[in-house]
Amino acid sequence: MKKRDAGAAEPGGGARRRGQGELEAQVLAAVRAAGGPVTAGGVRERLGGDLAYTTVITILTRLHAKGAVARERAGRSFEWTAVADEAGLAALRMRRLLDGEGDRQAVLARFVTTLPASDERLLRELLARAEEPAEESAGEEGEEG
Repeated sequence: MKKRDAGAAEPGGGARRRGQGELEAQVLAAVRAAGGPVTAGGVRERLGGDLAYTTVITILTRLHAKGAVARERAGRSFEWTAVADEAGLAALRMRRLLDGEGDRQAVLARFVTTLPASDERLLRELLARAEEPAEESAGEEGEEG
């Protein structure tokens, strides 16, 4: 019989399923907490040892494909290092969803119109900050003549 990773137990003896991305975030946090290269076995230990080793390898491989962790050969296995944090992982997921849509403008417009006013203000501030270096370099180039 195979061991299944059903998630944390709920009151009443049932197991709850993890939310989408929850396990990836937990594994990524464990890699980051290691403070340097860590093996899959080390990640598993940091998570409490409840997950099957193969599950940890699968999640690490997915995180590697998304660019959230880097790996380096260490004997017959790998040592893993975090490249992104939890916010970076969420941003990667958002980007992949957006890349899968045909009408990016419609998706982004709908996204912005559903944001609370405080998040919309924050997004506008972040976009303005992202444009500042481009505006400064354009101004500097124009001054050289």
